Amino acid sequence: MLLRRIAVASAVLTTAACAPLQKGTKAAPAEPVRITNQIPFDISVCQAPAAGQMPAPTDPNILVGALMATRPSVMECLVAPTSRGAEQTSRVLLKARATDQETQHTLTGVNLTPEGEACVRKAVEAAVPLKVLPKGAAPVSAEVEFVHEQGRSLAVTLGTNVPSDYSGAVRLGQPQWCDCYAPFATQVPPTLEATLQLVKNQATPGPITFAPAGSPEGDALAACLQQKLAAVPVAPSPEDVKFVRTFHHFNARATAPAPALAPQYRFFQGELVRNQRIAEATLASGVRASASSAYDAVVLQQQKAKGKKALPEQATRCAELTAADAKWVSALTAQLQAEQQSLATAQELKAQEASWAPAEASLQEAVAATQKDAANAQQQLEADQKSCPKP
Repeated sequence: MLLRRIAVASAVLTTAACAPLQKGTKAAPAEPVRITNQIPFDISVCQAPAAGQMPAPTDPNILVGALMATRPSVMECLVAPTSRGAEQTSRVLLKARATDQETQHTLTGVNLTPEGEACVRKAVEAAVPLKVLPKGAAPVSAEVEFVHEQGRSLAVTLGTNVPSDYSGAVRLGQPQWCDCYAPFATQVPPTLEATLQLVKNQATPGPITFAPAGSPEGDALAACLQQKLAAVPVAPSPEDVKFVRTFHHFNARATAPAPALAPQYRFFQGELVRNQRIAEATLASGVRASASSAYDAVVLQQQKAKGKKALPEQATRCAELTAADAKWVSALTAQLQAEQQSLATAQELKAQEASWAPAEASLQEAVAATQKDAANAQQQLEADQKSCPKP
C-alpha cells in the first residue's frame, strides 16, 4: 500500500468560485477541484543501457539478473493508461533463452494492450541483448514476472477533470524530457513545485512559475521543466484554474542516499535502489558461476592429460574466476548497504506508525541473509585465490 500512502493530489479553487458576489446573494461553499496524476518519476529510465554491458548469458542467473534490472523501464511502460486494459492488475512475464544456435525473448502479458506490449518488448530487448552461446554450450533460459496494480503502482488515470488530465499529460511526457534530467544520472533530483494556471478556453497553459529549488542544479532543472510544461497542450477548460503541481523524483540508479526526501518517499527510493542491487548481485553470481565452470573445465583437462604442470590457460581462467569473485563480493556489499538503508528508513517510519512493523521485519531478514551471503562470497574469493596456480 506504499504508493497509496504517497499518492499526491492538490485541492484548488477555480477562480470563478472566488469571484465577488453580487449584492443580496448568499455565498455558496467553494467546491475544491482535486488535481490527480502527480505521481513520482523514476529518472533511471532515461539512462540507455551501456554498449557491451551485458555479459554472454552462459549461466541462468546472468539472465535472471539482467531481466530483473529492467523493472524500472517495464513499470514505466505501464504508467500510461493506453498500455493497460480494463482490469486493475497487469502482469508481465519475461522469458529469455539462448543456445548455440539462436536467442529468443518471449513476453506474455495479462491486461496489456498492444501498445503496452510493444513498449515493454522494446525496453527489454534494448536492455538485455542476447548473444548466441559458444558451440556445444548448454542452453540457458530464465524468466521474471512483474506485477502492476492500479492504485498501488504508479499509474496515470485520465478523465477526472481538465487540470488532472493536464497533470497526467505532464507525467507521461517526463520520459521524453531526459535532457532536463541528464545532470542527475547518479543522484535523486530535488522535489519541485510549480504553480500553473489553466486559462478558460485556452489550449495552452497560462503562467508557470517554480518555487526556488534551493540549489543551482535544482533551479536549472526547474527552468528546463518550465519550458517543457509550456509546450504540453491543454484541453480547453470551462474556467480558469490555478494549482500547484509537485514534481517528485526517484532514481533507481542513484549511488547515494537522498536525505532530503520525506521518509515515505525516501523508503520507496531506497527500495528502487535495493531492487537494482539485488539484480546486480544476481547477475554477478551468474558470472562467477560461469567463470568457475570454465576454470573447472581447464583443471579437468589438465588432470586428463596427467600432467603435473598446470596448463597455460589455467592461470588465465583462474584470474578470471577471482575477478568474478571480487565483483560478486562488491555487488553483495552494495546490496547489503541498500538493505541497511531501507531498514533504517522503515524503522524511522515505524516509530511514527506501527503499520510499518512488517516492512521492518522483512528487511531485518533480508539484511541478515545478505550479510551471510557476502561473508560466504568473501570466503570463496579467498579460497579461489589460494587455489590459483602460481606463475
